[in-house]
Amino acid sequence: MAVLISVNIGTARTNPWKDAGTTCIDKRPVAGPVAVSAPGPKGAGAVGLAGDRVHDVKHHGGDDQAVYAYAREDLDGWAAELGRELPAGVFGENLTTSRLDVNGALIGERWRIGGQVVLEVSCPRIPCGTFEGWMRTGGWIKRFTGKALPGAYLRVVEPGEIQAGDEITVVDRPGHDVTVAMVFRALTLEPDLLPRLLTADALPENARRRAAAYLR
Repeated sequence: MAVLISVNIGTARTNPWKDAGTTCIDKRPVAGPVAVSAPGPKGAGAVGLAGDRVHDVKHHGGDDQAVYAYAREDLDGWAAELGRELPAGVFGENLTTSRLDVNGALIGERWRIGGQVVLEVSCPRIPCGTFEGWMRTGGWIKRFTGKALPGAYLRVVEPGEIQAGDEITVVDRPGHDVTVAMVFRALTLEPDLLPRLLTADALPENARRRAAAYLR
């Protein structure tokens, strides 16, 4: 059974790694239920979890990036490689999961979390300078990209409340083979994969435009 280990909310802090000035990449587990709702278009800093937000509004937030999930198993792999503990939320993820193949999830796949909330897999996380600075690891963007374990952004299909310990059930899987990891590889190191992304109807429009442009 897949389970939600923690729900993580960001604390605003000064961002010395980017001109945005402030960042909420420092996310920590919270106790009790958290409200989840669709934040609306990108640009206002809104995200899907109550109490959280983004400050780099050009690149983050909005409906296609409402919630970010990362697997505890992948965090543990990174912890072993880096030789240090990686607590839940350290990658800036809102949801730390267990026994769920986050990177193997299909674009458009839907997860029910607890008894109310349904989320839809949208796209992978692309690493940025803030992430590298936060991790205090030289060459982190290159290292993270090479692993192709980006974690998944999700849209909010059905709002409600979630909390640590909730069961996660995959309730719908599309008929294509476009996974989170494939989209990440296509957008970073393997552009030859871009045309294959067009079979995923739920792919965000910016990624769809890039894939279509590759064919021209």
